[in-house]
Amino acid sequence: MDGSKLMESSRARAAIRLALDEDLASASDASAADWLDATSEALVDPAAVATGEIHAKGAPCVVSGTTVAKAVMQTVEPDATVEILIPDGKTARPGEEILTFRAKARSILAAERTALNFMQRMCATATLTRRFVDAVRPYGTMILDTRKTTPGLRVFEKYAVLCGGGANHRMGMYDRVLMKDNHRRLWRGGDPGALDQAVLAARARFPSLAVEVEVESIEECASALKARPEWIMLDNMPCSAMAECVKMCKGISMTEASGGITLERAREVAATGVTAISLGCLTHSAGSVDLSLEWESVD
Repeated sequence: MDGSKLMESSRARAAIRLALDEDLASASDASAADWLDATSEALVDPAAVATGEIHAKGAPCVVSGTTVAKAVMQTVEPDATVEILIPDGKTARPGEEILTFRAKARSILAAERTALNFMQRMCATATLTRRFVDAVRPYGTMILDTRKTTPGLRVFEKYAVLCGGGANHRMGMYDRVLMKDNHRRLWRGGDPGALDQAVLAARARFPSLAVEVEVESIEECASALKARPEWIMLDNMPCSAMAECVKMCKGISMTEASGGITLERAREVAATGVTAISLGCLTHSAGSVDLSLEWESVD
């Protein structure tokens, strides 16, 4: 997934229209032709053309969502001109212009809040991801996201992780077999000594998908490893046990550390040699960065 292709996603386009509809329509079955910004219609000359700029405020941030903001603006006014000054993945300092809109003033006002809402959250996720990436950089450890995303907005949040230098785990339940503890309990009584049989059963049913198994001990890791799954998830393990599992898995399976790993602990976990660290906080706890839209000119 990259910025040039993000808006080719039908889910992304639908989410943008839904967000605009939420802000500009009073009826659930309204069309774009029915969208209304009552304040602007009452007070702003329909012929007025303006240039608006989105600025970073408060603190430096990793930029993400410029292509989304562009799509928001051009959904409201297809002929609007959007210039991206700081591309996704680059850092914006406080006060720097990230992008500019040139369109009817009413259109910019109608698109402003939706564009900022997307960008503020995406920039926050990208910025938090970059902090984790920087923390583990000496070890070459991948930083992965999870499925702990805002319903309907996963494509944007996972793209923001990429902007921060992280990598995407599975997009959904359809593109990888991932046996977590609840799956294991429901498979043949959940025998922790027969995880290799679960791997073989999953691979027989879906031979084209990567298989990952969550384990909670060295013994469970050894059991799963007999079937050579592509990934083994080391869940809530102490670092000493993780390091032992990494040695066992070398040359056989990639390893993913998971379970409440904080920024302060990330370097210690990376030092065990795990292939990756997965973090739900990237998408469920990043919050928002401070951005604003200011007028450059009004004609």
